[in-house]
Amino acid sequence: MNRILVGVVCILMLSTSSYSQKSENMSESNETVKPYPKTFSHIGITVPNIEEAVKFYTEVLGFYVIMEPTLVKEENETAIGQMCIDVFGEGWGTFKIAHLSTGDKIGFELFEFNESKEQKPVFEPFRSGLFHFSIQDPDVEGVVKKIVDAGGKQRMPIREYYPGEKPYRMCYVEDPFGTVFEIYSHSYELHYSQGAYK
Repeated sequence: MNRILVGVVCILMLSTSSYSQKSENMSESNETVKPYPKTFSHIGITVPNIEEAVKFYTEVLGFYVIMEPTLVKEENETAIGQMCIDVFGEGWGTFKIAHLSTGDKIGFELFEFNESKEQKPVFEPFRSGLFHFSIQDPDVEGVVKKIVDAGGKQRMPIREYYPGEKPYRMCYVEDPFGTVFEIYSHSYELHYSQGAYK
């Protein structure tokens, strides 16, 4: 019985020592490993009328509503109030926010501030910073028509990346509030993986 007990203790000591060494090696190797590609969580868009924007993005693009338009007040008593003061500073009073989601679980936040009701976005692709986002749908033509019918704009003809060879299409559009975005017929990888810029 004592021999068995001694054997078990020896095995446990060896395995603990081995685990400790592996942990140290993993820790050292993690310091030199390149960062892995992070996943995309959400994008935030400011709109002049949040109810109209929710209607457009759900009825035209089919996004899901996660949280209906909600009023946020400037205060220090709640976590969200403090977070918003951290982000926007002081003096904004209130704003509305709604949370939507795309079909592939990417969040789509809509904001309505009192200050932005009369300010349309300016399309300035040559300035540093975000200038568009993109959605994917195989029926580019149908989506563009729905956008235009709902008060948005088609900014260009629908174009092909590999004319006569592959059915990869794209088009820049605007929502009814002036936000520019792009529609792709296929995934980003497919559009660019085989030399799209021939």
